[in-house]
Amino acid sequence: MSTTALFFTLIFVAVAMILSLWQRLGLERELLIGTIRAAVQLTAVGYILHLVFGLKDWPYLILMILVMTLVASHNAAKRGSGLDKIFIKVFTAIFAAEVMAMTILLGLNIIEATPRFIIPLSGMIIGNSMVACGLLLNRLQNEIQSHRDQIKVALSLGATSRQAAETALRNAVKASTIPLIDSLKTVGLVQLPGMMTGLIIGGASPVEAVRYQLLILFSLTAVAILSSIILAFSAYPNMFSKSHQLKTTFLNQT
Repeated sequence: MSTTALFFTLIFVAVAMILSLWQRLGLERELLIGTIRAAVQLTAVGYILHLVFGLKDWPYLILMILVMTLVASHNAAKRGSGLDKIFIKVFTAIFAAEVMAMTILLGLNIIEATPRFIIPLSGMIIGNSMVACGLLLNRLQNEIQSHRDQIKVALSLGATSRQAAETALRNAVKASTIPLIDSLKTVGLVQLPGMMTGLIIGGASPVEAVRYQLLILFSLTAVAILSSIILAFSAYPNMFSKSHQLKTTFLNQT
């Protein structure tokens, strides 16, 4: 794609801003900021990736993955700002998902052990784990809040915080993975996923593109569920005291 063609893609942003002005949505400023940030961030990442691909050194590769994990953790942790040490717990969940996925992908020689494969796949894995963790935190707090009376009754009857929160935990994990599971059911029928489309545009065989897309979908499903479960079981204790009582401060924040 030429620079001129890329410039013309701003027409889509202009259309969105015109529609926002027409309906008085007030999204123009956010659209402008988002467009500028996307352009600057992606351009910077492009040059960084070009440098890393040329170096082919593991320390730089690990550093980049660590930075991506830290940024993703910071973003997802905002959904649970009232919970103690939530950043560390989100980071642990996302990092565990990344390690699990890369161990399988590299250990079974599914992908090559090169930055060209590891970094893009890690970005998708970490990004989807971030989304799953953000949804998990948001839903878990809502579940605990909406079922607080039932939870208090269960606690008063001698249940532990784990037993009292079991339904809320299960519902929160399910809710955090619904978008990805729904996409599994409709992929190919409703839309052609981004990676598959990109490979086809780049000249790859559609059959080869499908194989890589299936690799992405299956791995992302696993990491989303894994990161959600890890975060759910590490985050819910913050909502209870050591004596298994639902914290009043938490109820006041939600």
